[in-house]
Amino acid sequence: MGQKITFNLPDLGEGLTEGEVAAWLVEPGGEVKLNQPFVEVETAKALVEVPSPYDGVLAEHCAEAGATVDVGKPLATFEVEGVDAPPVAKKDERTPNLVGYGAREAGSKRRRRKSAPAAETPAPPARSLAPVTPPSVIAPSFTPPPVEAAPVPAAPAPTSPPTGPVLAKPPVRKLAKDLGVDLASVVPTGPNGTVSRADVEAAVAAPAPAAPQRLAAAAEDQRIPIKGVRKLTAQNMVASAFTAPHVTVFLTCDVTGMMDTVKEFKARREFADVKVTPLLFVAKAVLLAARRHPMINARWDEAAQEIVVKHDVNLGIAAATPRGLVVPNVKAAQDLSLVELADAIGSLARTAREGRTTPADMMGGTISISNVGVFGVDTGTPILPPGESAILVFGAVRPQPWVHEGEIAVRQVTTLGLSFDHRLIDGELGSQFLADVGAFLSHPGETLLAWT
Repeated sequence: MGQKITFNLPDLGEGLTEGEVAAWLVEPGGEVKLNQPFVEVETAKALVEVPSPYDGVLAEHCAEAGATVDVGKPLATFEVEGVDAPPVAKKDERTPNLVGYGAREAGSKRRRRKSAPAAETPAPPARSLAPVTPPSVIAPSFTPPPVEAAPVPAAPAPTSPPTGPVLAKPPVRKLAKDLGVDLASVVPTGPNGTVSRADVEAAVAAPAPAAPQRLAAAAEDQRIPIKGVRKLTAQNMVASAFTAPHVTVFLTCDVTGMMDTVKEFKARREFADVKVTPLLFVAKAVLLAARRHPMINARWDEAAQEIVVKHDVNLGIAAATPRGLVVPNVKAAQDLSLVELADAIGSLARTAREGRTTPADMMGGTISISNVGVFGVDTGTPILPPGESAILVFGAVRPQPWVHEGEIAVRQVTTLGLSFDHRLIDGELGSQFLADVGAFLSHPGETLLAWT
């Protein structure tokens, strides 16, 4: 019989005080290896996997999926062989093998996924543990109500959904949300009682419930808890709006040259493995304009009463995700080639869509870009991310009549908007910076050679 050790929720990064248990990756009684992820915890900044601090058995869950746990409070109990097991990390201690503490492997920009062989992680007879598979993981298992054997997932034998927590992978949850399906009303036919994609699609195709029930459900107000990324974003936006005096300037410009260059670069061999989009050239334009106007890449230090002009441009790319708005940034983006910049932006976008953006990816931004054009919106007045001095909004590119070389012609036109902190950036500097961004987008080939 091993020694039982209680493991408390650690500080997962930047002084966070709590986290929500998103999914248990190992059930009670399951064996775990050192550094094997055993639970997913959603914080105000990211969804992170917590690795096991021991080799042994996960004896008990101290919180159910969906519960909020304070940092330093019990998260799980482990059973470890031997009496000399290392003591559990307390709230203020930094344990090297926990998420956010140890040094990452050099050269790795994205989190390495673990996939342990089934033979190394035996499961209890009544449950089957699946290895962690990116970009989603299976939610905690439980014993479903008895069902008749049915080889076709779309025709489940049970006549009613089970009680208890709903088990479904994140992609299935997103599908259900997009289709307006309540997962609690879906009969699961997947392994260990999980709701599969086929179950959700079958629920959509199933006959609708009686009209009175539908009317009653439609009449109820929906209440969505404010937590996680959405809560932190709201707090930051309020703090920014009432701390930094915002000024926004606009520029409508002809970007036909940029759109032609996008087509040209897509056909180049060196860009075969990366995604070439107008956003890539907007990002390059911001970096080159920031080189010409360093004060744009600055921060107002209220405590020290200083303006800090940053050396590196950590370029933020705003991304809308199911968990809320996140703004991960490309570190030292000014040092990257166009190919490297395209790869970095694509990597940030994929990670954000998968809900795997880490706290480190969102820290230290200096200038950001918000691409509202993908939604068909012309422009906007963006709010500065806290600590940043400027954010550029990139609107939709539309064919419009334009005076070109003295004649009216149909050209590709967009509207740029720049919000900046008026404490350290005056109207002249903000306008010059925006004009340079527009000049690059109008003639990217010429200005790229002239400015580099």
